[in-house]
Amino acid sequence: MIDVLKSLFRPAPAAPEIAPELAVAVLLVEAARADGHYNDADRHAVDALLAEMFDLPAPEALRQQAEAAQQGAADLVRFTRVVKTGLEHDQRIALIEALWRVVLVDHHRDPHEDALLRHLAPLLGLDDRDSAQARQRVQARAGLG
Repeated sequence: MIDVLKSLFRPAPAAPEIAPELAVAVLLVEAARADGHYNDADRHAVDALLAEMFDLPAPEALRQQAEAAQQGAADLVRFTRVVKTGLEHDQRIALIEALWRVVLVDHHRDPHEDALLRHLAPLLGLDDRDSAQARQRVQARAGLG
């Protein structure tokens, strides 16, 4: 009985450290999968963004690692926490813009994609306005206004 009580006051084992690059990649994969269709165009968009964001010559390995991590994750909080604490505000703005780029790769906004980005913005320490402005910039560049 005493051991059970003692175990309640022991610190929880630390979660394994997640690299910010992996956390970002997981969120990009999650956005690409949000509409229920994950195809070559989505994978290519994620690869292109990872290459651009992290100056990677071969981003496929990071994307594949992110795909496995995303599928095995119960939720996204541990990934958004890494991003929120590890990236500056302007970097998180760039991330939400990248998430919108992935979502809009098919030139269509699915309600599940909208819901995901509304959910992610505050977890990343951003507000709805930050996300809406990022979406508008992406749409304007893609001629989707």
